[in-house]
Amino acid sequence: MSAQPAVAPAVEAPVAWAEARARVYAVGRADAPAPVVLPLAEADGTTLAEPLSPRTDLPAFPTSSVDGWAVRGDGPWRPVGRVLAGGTPAPLTEDGTAVEIATGAMLPTGATGVLRVEESTGGADGRVAGTLRAAPEWRSPGEEARAGEELVPAGTPVDPGLLGLAASCGHDVLSVRPGPRAALLVFGDELLTAGPPGAGRVRDALGPAVPAWLRRYGCVVTGDDVLGPVTDTLPAHVDALRRALSVADLVCTTGGTMHGPVDHLHPALRELDADYVINTVAVRPGFPMLLARVRGTDGRARFVAGLPGNPQSAVVALVSLVAPLLAGLQGRRPPVLPGATLAEPIAGRGDYTHLALVRIDPADNTARPVRHVGSAMLRGLAGADGFAVIRPGERGEVGQRVPVVPLPLLPGERT
Repeated sequence: MSAQPAVAPAVEAPVAWAEARARVYAVGRADAPAPVVLPLAEADGTTLAEPLSPRTDLPAFPTSSVDGWAVRGDGPWRPVGRVLAGGTPAPLTEDGTAVEIATGAMLPTGATGVLRVEESTGGADGRVAGTLRAAPEWRSPGEEARAGEELVPAGTPVDPGLLGLAASCGHDVLSVRPGPRAALLVFGDELLTAGPPGAGRVRDALGPAVPAWLRRYGCVVTGDDVLGPVTDTLPAHVDALRRALSVADLVCTTGGTMHGPVDHLHPALRELDADYVINTVAVRPGFPMLLARVRGTDGRARFVAGLPGNPQSAVVALVSLVAPLLAGLQGRRPPVLPGATLAEPIAGRGDYTHLALVRIDPADNTARPVRHVGSAMLRGLAGADGFAVIRPGERGEVGQRVPVVPLPLLPGERT
């Protein structure tokens, strides 16, 4: 996917929202860092770089499903030993013999059935009697999976369930793509980082919020990766970007995406010989946003995501450009948008895609727009589940099914 040199005109035709998402995903996938090999204990939250397959059949040997007796032939049976989980039993070579067996223990060669302990009786002669069930009481080799069978495709996020499966498959390490390192630069001399707003200055709401969103998309962000407010001068912007790009795969900036007297992001990108992947998107709110690519001295691509200064618009830029970029960089599948049915009408935005904050009712999967949704407002965002997508030239009608861009959540958070 070709990018444009960072010589930004004052006015540029915005890219269609769906096209912009597809473009940044493709760029991220093409520039994804090489996989690394990690022990299972360190792989949680990464992404599989190779399909997961068992090293042996699962189970690798026949195992008893119950506590009882592994028997050969017809009963009653003469006990000849015991096998516990983890042991290797001797074969049963004679009809009418049995070994006591524990759940999960290896079935002896020659066994023809397993008798549950609660359904067995012992005679005065020491023999075991009982009636075998028709269904086998053991797990056969390969019952769950065959050696080499693809169980989970590459591009799947690694979670506790997958870690357990990998261990059961015999893996000690996994080839994975770790979460990208991200940084945030907050632009704007008018911003306060503590206390209430007043006297012409407003509180920075994005410095605390954006790193939290990025972590939910799989990024690594530390307190040292957040810098600002950066002084509203071109040298300060260039210096801050250079320092952040020296350690981060993705640098998000807030504000400065226009071409006003104190908007220094575009000139700073020119100083860094950046290429635009996207420079403006036909979406409301969220205008203007951008994504640029900077090649390091090592030849590896780093990215700068220019988020608007208005808080809700910045989040629109995150879900529109940053989310698909990060999916590509992590080797994950392209984000697929779920759908919901509109319970109330939503206005269109003419030739622009409208991302409208909505709350989803899980009982019937209906979406209702929330209130307080101005570009500078966060009250509506705090109670929303995602953005309903109203396509250009359309309006959302009651009963219409529309795509929804979900807000990223950590496990256990509300949906």
